[in-house]
Amino acid sequence: MTIDDFVVRVATPEDVKFAGIICDEMAESAKARGTGIAKRSPEYVASKMKEEKAVVAFHKDGEWAGFSYIESWGHGKYVANSGLIINPKFRKCGLAKAIKTRTFFLSLKKFKGAKLFGLTTGLAVMKINTELGYRPVTFSELTDDDCFWHGCESCINYPILESKERKNCLCTAMLFDPEVDRVKAPMKASQLFEMMSEVLEH
Repeated sequence: MTIDDFVVRVATPEDVKFAGIICDEMAESAKARGTGIAKRSPEYVASKMKEEKAVVAFHKDGEWAGFSYIESWGHGKYVANSGLIINPKFRKCGLAKAIKTRTFFLSLKKFKGAKLFGLTTGLAVMKINTELGYRPVTFSELTDDDCFWHGCESCINYPILESKERKNCLCTAMLFDPEVDRVKAPMKASQLFEMMSEVLEH
């Protein structure tokens, strides 16, 4: 099975029927890894689909395969690509990278000039982020929007974050500033920028 067996696209209101399945898989995946995760309700995930601020992947037979969504903070100055999850049946097919890349460019298109950031404990996600041009940063370089940090309260590691006064936790913070990092992005990302330039301009 290869990435050619899947369709990766921007979510639409018609995809809300998969919201519950996606949330269940997010919870199960976090439990299996023994890591923290900010919980999201099916209603919240559905709202992202209706706003077309999410990316979904389906196998060619129509089965749900993966998901990610966009959140904006600080009046649109910061954007996070969150909730990346792959159906266990379709892991190790290159889907995570395809979904992350599609979500990355959707973020740049919807929130022009915004800084993209993320918190993760996953090495695979860190690798993909690095290929897209993200760089590790201190927590102080992320949004100071309280609503974002309140979203971490359901994570099992939240007491650590709170005790450190939001200065660090077990997650690695990564940032992409289009004003700075676009020209410094790795070759793979630079090529992607060229390929997507028409999308970003419209």
